[in-house]
Amino acid sequence: MDIVFDKVGYTYQKGTPFQSRALYDIDLTIKEGSYTAIVGHTGSGKSTLLQHLNALRKPTEGTVTIGDRVIASETENKNLKGLRKKVGIVFQFPESQLFDETVAKDIAFGPKNFGASEEEGREIAERMLPLVGLDESFLETSPFDLSGGQMRRVAIAGVLAMKPDVLVLDEPTAGLDPKGRREIMDMFYRLHKEQGLTIVLVTHQMDDVAYYADHMIVLEKGTVMKEGDPREIFRDADWLKSKQLGVPSAVEFANQIQKQFGWSFSTLPLTTDELAREMKPFLLQKEAERQ
Repeated sequence: MDIVFDKVGYTYQKGTPFQSRALYDIDLTIKEGSYTAIVGHTGSGKSTLLQHLNALRKPTEGTVTIGDRVIASETENKNLKGLRKKVGIVFQFPESQLFDETVAKDIAFGPKNFGASEEEGREIAERMLPLVGLDESFLETSPFDLSGGQMRRVAIAGVLAMKPDVLVLDEPTAGLDPKGRREIMDMFYRLHKEQGLTIVLVTHQMDDVAYYADHMIVLEKGTVMKEGDPREIFRDADWLKSKQLGVPSAVEFANQIQKQFGWSFSTLPLTTDELAREMKPFLLQKEAERQ
């Protein structure tokens, strides 16, 4: 299921003295099966764009096509509920949305809201827990007795319980330590590969873009400034810095090596593994020069 934005604009409180334009002239396509990263500094329009991905907001200009549904400003709100099932959104600090008395009930809440029975909801909860790295021993536990990381996994399981085709992640590792961040991001990548989930990642973490995304969209002042392969976009580090954005740590290190020693990498390394591989001939050359 593709998601296509065609000349999309969005204005808050349109037609009032307080109107504020958040998006304009957005043209982009999120391909089925892709892992797309959306980046931009604060105020660039990321959150507003995200809410158009499952019709939480409707464009005030242009159209958003989600699968076979075309959403425009005049689209009626009825019958949009199904889109929220196809496109699941994991908001920042999703654990704050937990509310039920047990993990099983919390995970089953969404499916039951769409007509699943008590028994079916329980079965869905049992299937979802292993996907987020938890086992059935958590089912009857109160979500509020869990650690912060475990609560986040339960909240994610509740989104996955709706069996979305697209999973939208809004800064999903906010507040986690480096180990917890990597575990959560690896979990999403595994779901992307094993379940065929289309992933849309909204993030400030450029290392996460480098490690996981195959497509990158850069927003500024409510419109798309650049999109394409992350490796190509990260080549222009000066341009990204001019947009108040950084580059992955491996790219930063490689750029420093190039500037200091004039070394040209055959391929721009995005990850530490790629950096180590690309650094090997450089280090061998330096060793030879010392001898």
